[in-house]
Amino acid sequence: MPFLAIQFPNFDPVAVAIGPIVIRWYALAYIAGIVLGWVYARALIKREKLWGGPAPVSLIQFDDFILWVTLGIIIGGRTGEVLFWNFPYYAAHPLEIFQLWNGGMSFHGGYLGCVVAVMAFAWSQRISILSLGDLTCAVAPIGIFLGRVANFINGELWGRVTDNSVPWAVIFPHAGPQPRHPSQLYEAGLEGLLLFVVLAVMVRMNALKRPGLILGAFTIVYGCARIFGELFREPDAPTGFVIGQVTMGQLLSVPMIVVGLVLIVRASRLPDRTELTPGKA
Repeated sequence: MPFLAIQFPNFDPVAVAIGPIVIRWYALAYIAGIVLGWVYARALIKREKLWGGPAPVSLIQFDDFILWVTLGIIIGGRTGEVLFWNFPYYAAHPLEIFQLWNGGMSFHGGYLGCVVAVMAFAWSQRISILSLGDLTCAVAPIGIFLGRVANFINGELWGRVTDNSVPWAVIFPHAGPQPRHPSQLYEAGLEGLLLFVVLAVMVRMNALKRPGLILGAFTIVYGCARIFGELFREPDAPTGFVIGQVTMGQLLSVPMIVVGLVLIVRASRLPDRTELTPGKA
């Protein structure tokens, strides 16, 4: 083992096994992310001060929305994995598309799935699409953080080869003998913790009063964090580098940043909810 390199801990990807029933850490990360996000979102809905009046989404409506967004994450994430990352393989093995327990979920696909879920539910309930999107994005970093930690536990999506000057470099069991960046933990910190803190501060600064502001900030910060994190992550097979040294993850993050900028500009030009609500200061 190279000097200072850390041997990857012997994590069991299976958290609980009862007979034929197997529950993996990957699945638990998704479940925990949804539950914790649901609890945090309900707390935000109850605080009318953050919205400048009653929240545009009721607690009952958000409880119903959880099923919609869960399906959006799963269907969108898996569809993105198939189309963006490994289409030739899944085209040759179509039955494996439905084997979600083996992992393989695209964030960008899951993001698009969430967008569709938000739009469809908001239309069906006649509530603000942007406000529901803000609420969803405010809690999303919790699930992203847990998902990246689960990637590390599974020993997947490892980082690029580094040298002994990085004392926290890790030797992953399925990535050869070279020490590598634990890029999953970098992404957990950037896409999860950092993004959560930025959005939480914005929420406390009344960003929810301007529909679309949190949504735009989420899209920009995530896109920038993903582009930076990809500098330390081994390009995913079989796509590798798409254009020069640009990875698929970086390429897909560029339009996110553009959309985020448009949303922020739009939100800043429109009056906030207190100016649109009669009787509110």
